[in-house]
Formats: sequence, structure tokens, C-alpha cells
Amino acid sequence: MMIDYKKSLNPAQLEAVTATQGPVLVIAGAGSGKTRTIVYRLAYLVEQGVPPENILLLTFTRKAANQMLTRSGELLNREMGKVSGGTFHGFSYLLLKKFSSALGFAQGFSVMDAADAEEVLRTVRSELKIGQKDKSFPRNRTILSYMSKARNKEFSLQQILEQEALHLTEYLEDILRLEQGYFLEKQKLSLLDFDDLLFLMERLLVEYPEVLEYVRSVYGYVMVDEYQDTNLVQARLSRLIASELGNIMVVGDDAQSIYGFRGAEVGNILEFPSTFPGARIIRLEQNYRSTQPVLDLTNCILSNMGQKFEKDLFSTRREGLKPELVKPASDMSQAAAVLSKVAELSLKYPLHEIAVLFRAAYHAYPLEVELNKASISYQKFGGMKFSEAAHIKDVLSLMRMVLEPADFLAWKRGLSLLKGIGPKTAQRLYQAFTLSGFFGETDELDKFGSKNTQFVRLLELLREQKKFPDNPRAFLLSILDFYRPILEDKYLEDLPRRLSGLEQLEQIAAGYELVDVFLADMILENSDPVGAQAREDSLVLSTIHSAKGLEWSAVLIIDLVEDRFPSRRAMLEPEEMDEEQRLLYVACTRARDYLGLFVPGSIYHRGSGFNQSVRPSPFIRELDPGLYRRHQGSRQMLSDNSGSGLISLGFPSGTAGEDFARSSKIAPMVPAGGLCKHKIFGRGKIVQAMPPNKYKVNFQGFGIKIISGDYLVFED
Repeated sequence: MMIDYKKSLNPAQLEAVTATQGPVLVIAGAGSGKTRTIVYRLAYLVEQGVPPENILLLTFTRKAANQMLTRSGELLNREMGKVSGGTFHGFSYLLLKKFSSALGFAQGFSVMDAADAEEVLRTVRSELKIGQKDKSFPRNRTILSYMSKARNKEFSLQQILEQEALHLTEYLEDILRLEQGYFLEKQKLSLLDFDDLLFLMERLLVEYPEVLEYVRSVYGYVMVDEYQDTNLVQARLSRLIASELGNIMVVGDDAQSIYGFRGAEVGNILEFPSTFPGARIIRLEQNYRSTQPVLDLTNCILSNMGQKFEKDLFSTRREGLKPELVKPASDMSQAAAVLSKVAELSLKYPLHEIAVLFRAAYHAYPLEVELNKASISYQKFGGMKFSEAAHIKDVLSLMRMVLEPADFLAWKRGLSLLKGIGPKTAQRLYQAFTLSGFFGETDELDKFGSKNTQFVRLLELLREQKKFPDNPRAFLLSILDFYRPILEDKYLEDLPRRLSGLEQLEQIAAGYELVDVFLADMILENSDPVGAQAREDSLVLSTIHSAKGLEWSAVLIIDLVEDRFPSRRAMLEPEEMDEEQRLLYVACTRARDYLGLFVPGSIYHRGSGFNQSVRPSPFIRELDPGLYRRHQGSRQMLSDNSGSGLISLGFPSGTAGEDFARSSKIAPMVPAGGLCKHKIFGRGKIVQAMPPNKYKVNFQGFGIKIISGDYLVFED
């Protein structure tokens, strides 16, 4: 039985499926059924008599290609295994294997994975005696990542380092020597890395016309998915394989081109009509995901973009709330405001249907602290959890050495930061500290200190801090003064990112009055078991890059202010500003029902120690105010209390939901057996009071949670 395409597809999809001759560009707006269109086109080609072996489907993951081929096979009730479907790299590998001798590989070649490439570079580095005793010299993995980025963007390695890693240019001469040595070593051993596959494939097709003619004779129908994410060489390969007048269909959305940092070139899709003369342009604009009010706002973002393909997304879901604009007083207030909104949304949606999106992973750090305090399970995508980052664990260990001197793990980590101290020495010194009462003097400590000045400085710092007033921020600053040279030596290759993390840590500490409470909240992690159940009931935190292709019922986007979204660097480069605007479009189009835009009024600035006013993102300022509604929540939810930078969650005044800064004035603990309420978990019974301000509570349907008293309302 033939497939009823008219019944299964909307008019634009049907046009794309049946347009099989010549070059075709399908502009697939967010949520418009792009994959469905490709699947039906594969089936249509076969039904029209095109042999599957004459079809080439290029995607960005092998999994995507397999899914498309499986679905089209199910439509036709036949196998589609003869279709060449896969990635550019996979297709290049197979073709290069077939013609390897033409490129000088008489005995063939081998393809390296990431570990193999590191091993080759390690060998070259050893032979050239580069960076052997310099612990701050960038790691092999880092050097390879910049080499790959240079290849994909088709820049020199020097240009990439000067643009993106200026702090590494002091090693430029050595890194360039390593690049040349790596190239020669690959040649000698007949090795290729992933990037080599694409460029050698291009060389094969350009230098050997008979090979190009063979490829074109076999693959009469070419399809390329996610064309906006192709780099320059992938676009050239597409043109070579299909020819400028061949049967090629590319599918993508210029407004979702957000991977410029790894070589994607939006110009490939924008210039497709000029690269392929006479190309037919088809727009998929019917959205099957979002409500029309959400799409009205995303259409406004689209209209404000520069060079683009015009499109107007529409939905049959005409009803729905307008997106909400929330203006907390500061980025710390924002964390609590987001948590309050999550509590409200969780009454309608399960937690895994709610996502908080951000431009950079570190923007979520204050929110992670609030979520841990409230014992709300979450999963983070795109960057590790704040308290799991190595430099954050280093600093917290140094603080715990003073506050919890019997904590062996803290001493082991803290001492291992010093030069000349390994695990065995750290254990021996810990025993000596134990004998001395931790902050006294012993012959062994004095003897070791005479050989290690860094150890003496640490010992002096710990003794001073033991007498320090209970001031978390001041305590942290003194630790950071000691730790910063260690950080610069240990993490030079990604120093700016880690320094930003420490600024966030300082900002968080400024909102506390007690060091032990600060440390407890930083160390406390969600105690839910890892597995399917935890994922099913966990709030989603994600960078926007990691969220592409996904969707949720409710989406909250944070830090929509200048220098954060767009980033400071992007505000100086018009091309990067365009990509930042596309990022916002991608973020907004992830939402099915609710879209929240959070615009804090100030951001903590480490240099001054105070919050500094910031302007809303230019992308927010450009929006038509009629397309969103302003949040009408409580004043407490949107403003700081007493300059602390921490706020209430909109609980009634006088309840346990008040500003956490006030929790330093510890109230009497409620004993076990008492009842309480939580905005997300509901009513629960207190199993154990855990001074100074935490409780183990058994919530019906959720089990036992360890939770800060600030997020509980106690019943008399």
C-alpha cells in the first residue's frame, strides 16, 4: 500500500518531501517536524523508484541517521540498510579506505580516537623535551582541542590562541613546535585523527576527478541534516558530492546556528541559494511544540536578527499565557526567585518537565546552592555541579581544615595542593597535626616546615584563621589569597573560567553570617538515589547549547543582562552578537507552555565587594512589551533584604521561608515527631533535628529528605 503523504504531512512538509530534483533548501523552524520531513522524503524517494544505495544521508550523529532510516523503513515495511547514512566523518572514512593508495597510504591507515591522539602528542612532547618540568604548561588534551578548533575554523593555531586563550600565548613557540611534530608523527605512522578525515576526503575528490565522478554516479540523491551546523569543509564536501546542479536537499535553521565556537559557519546555510544556483527554498513554519504566545515572542526575536531567512512560526495551540518577565533585585535574589517559581510550577508539572537554562554553566551556581538547601533534586547538563569543580573543592577543603580539624579528607586534599606533598606525606603530616592538637607545634612539623616555605605559609594561615571572627566572606578571602598562586599554577589552561567560579563562591559567602552554615550548605548534596527514578523527578539545569533539540513544559532563562547574555566578549564582536541572539531564540523555543525571562537588576562584582547595577540584555530591550507580562509576585521575592543579597521565597512574612541571612540568629530546633510543610514536597514528619538549622523529614510520596529549616513551615 502506498503512503498517503497528503494526509500525513502539512503542505510545506509535503512540498519538501516531493521536491526531489535539483538543489533544495528546507528552512525548518524550531519544532516544525524536521525529522519527520526527512523520514518521509527517504520513503518517497524509494517509492518513486530510487534505489536505496543511490541515497546518501549525512547527519551529525550515527544515532540520528539510524533512527531516520529505521522510521522510513517502518513506513515502507522494508529494510533501508542499503542507504548510506551516517556522519561526514564516517562517510569520509569509508571512502578513504576504498581509495587509500591514491593518497599515499600503500599499507592503509589507522584512525586515532582521543586517547590515541593524546598518546601521540605525549610521545612528541617527550622527544622535543617540551614542558616536562613546567606544571603550568597546558595539558595534551587542551593543546589538541585548540589544534582541532583551528582546523575546523580554518584559522592558524596562533590566531585561535590569541582569540580564545591569550594567557597561553607565552607558550606559543613551544605549542607550534608540538603542532608540527604531531603532524609529522602522524605522517610517519600512517595515522589520521577525526579532522584529517574531512580534509583528506576533500583532497581526494579535488585531486582525483575519476573518484569524484564515481561518487557522483553512485549517490544521485544527497540529503544533509542540521546544515546550519556544518563547518566550511563540510559545506565544500556537500557541494563536491552533489555538484552545483545535483539532487541535494539540505535541512536546517539559520536561527539555530549556535556552534560557531567549534567551527560551525552560519554562512553555509545563508549562502546556499548562491552556492547552488536555482535552489528551491521551502519554509517549515508550523510549530508543533509551543503555544502561540511563546511563538509570538520568538518571532519578535527573529525579526530583530540581522541577515536571516524570513520565517513566521505559528501553532494551532492558540491559547496560553504570555511569557513572563521577572526582575529580581540581584543575581542572588534571582536564585531564590527561580526556586519560588519552580515551586509554583511544580504544582502543575513534574520537576523533570521544568528546565532552567543559562548562557554559561557558572551562572547556575547560586541556584545550585539554593536547590541543595531546599533538598530539591536536580540534574545539570553542560558543565559540572558547582561543588564538584576541583578548584571549589580545593578551597572548601582549606576552610574545613580550620573549622573541622579532624576531617582527614579535607587535610589530605588541602596538603596535597602544596609542592612536595604526596598522599603518604599528607597522611604522616595529618598524624603530626593530630598529636599537636592540630594547631600547636611539634618537632616534625617544624622540621618539615624548614624545607617547605609554602607549608609554613599554610600553617600560619590555619593558625590565624582559627582565631578569626565568624565571618564567612572574610575567611574565604584570606583562603583565596593563599590559594590563588596555586590555582594559577595548577589550572592555567582554563584559569578565567575557574576565577569566575571563585567570584561566585565569594558572592555566595557574602550572604552568610556563620561559616559552619555556609560550609554545610556548600557540601550538602541531594541524597536521592541515582537512576531512572531520580531522573524522572529532577529539575533540569542546562546550558542552552546542551538544551538544543530538547523541550520542556516550562522553561526559565536566567541572567538576561549585559555581559552575561550576551557575554562581554560577544558585545565587542557583531558576528558573535548575532550568535548570542540565536542562542536566545533556541532557549525560548524549548518551552511548550510556560516561558520565564529573568533579568536581575544587579550583579555581584568582586572588585568592589558590592552588587553593581546592570542593564537588561539588549535582546530583552528590543522586545515588544506587549508580548510578555511582568511578574506580579511579592515584593520580597524580587528584592534583597537588608543588602544581604539573599531573599525570601515569597513565603508569608514571619515563616521559615524568610531570608536565609536571618537564619544565623538560630531559632530553637523543632523536635522529632513534629509536622511541617514544604512548597514542593508537601506535608512531612520530622525524623531528626540536625543543628544548627537542618532537618531530616519523611515526606509522603517522596521519602526522607535532609532539608534546611528555611524552606519548611512548621505546624504547631
